[in-house]
Amino acid sequence: MDAQPVIPWEPVDPLGGVLGDLRMRGTFYSRADGTAPWGVEMPALDACMTFHVITEGSCLLEVDGEVHALSAGDLALVPHGRGHLLRSGPGAAITGRADLLPQDYLAEHYSVLRLDGGGAATQLVCGVLQPERPGAAHLLDLLPPVLLIDAGNAARGGWLSVLLGMITDEVRHDRPGAEAVVTRLADVVVIQAIRGWLETGATGPGWLRALRDPQVGRAVALVHRDPGAPWTLERLARESRMSRSTFAARFTELAGEPALRYVTRWRMHLATVELGRGARVGEVARRLGYDSEAAFSRAYRRVTGIPPVAARGRPATVGEDARSATSRV
Repeated sequence: MDAQPVIPWEPVDPLGGVLGDLRMRGTFYSRADGTAPWGVEMPALDACMTFHVITEGSCLLEVDGEVHALSAGDLALVPHGRGHLLRSGPGAAITGRADLLPQDYLAEHYSVLRLDGGGAATQLVCGVLQPERPGAAHLLDLLPPVLLIDAGNAARGGWLSVLLGMITDEVRHDRPGAEAVVTRLADVVVIQAIRGWLETGATGPGWLRALRDPQVGRAVALVHRDPGAPWTLERLARESRMSRSTFAARFTELAGEPALRYVTRWRMHLATVELGRGARVGEVARRLGYDSEAAFSRAYRRVTGIPPVAARGRPATVGEDARSATSRV
């Protein structure tokens, strides 16, 4: 019998595993060239996120009634598909919706929008992205309405200008494979924005906080990687190199819920996504480690309040599936 290949390492960054769930599709990019006064509405887009980078000048971003001042080099990520406004300054009139205004399409997925008020100039690069992996919604649901990365933080890493330059070059020339390249670059933009937010330490109780703990985070990452494994409190504690009682108390303290309840909730989150895509109930049950369809159905109803057949073929928007899985826990 051939010897099994030996993998000389294993991932040591639990957060990296979760960020790896962020993959984008359905991307569109626009460069907005404005001279004050100008104002534009970004429409609400289900299951999408939008980012804006100010490359010249300044502007105001308004989301849910809160106004954020942006200047050259700043990155703003609106992760929940909310509609929002961009203005050159206070009181600037809104011309209309960005997607309905006249613009120059330089490629299928790239346009230039010009807003001419005759005053001070501002230039933005904007992207509309759609996450495609089940784990992404669970992460995005915890994010605030806006993530802001100021120019100083972006410059310290030197990453933002490089990524934007590559994105702009790809969409302008529309070379073969450009869409695949741009979507991967967009992954990095989003991951960097979320990582910057995480580095602020502003996250409260929840699985992200647990994930950042060196020991408990290992257990969370393993559950995410293999949700159908026969997880027990003892096994999770052993993987975390902690005693059962210490692990149980530490997990609840960090995540705000017991470990096995979290395991069930994560499974139901993944089930909601897969059922929404049309997967059969029995197939989902087996993949998530349930011995019978009946046992899975009971667990799903207990967590979400509805039978799994009711969720089949009903896609959830970004964050909706995670919220439904948490509403009754």
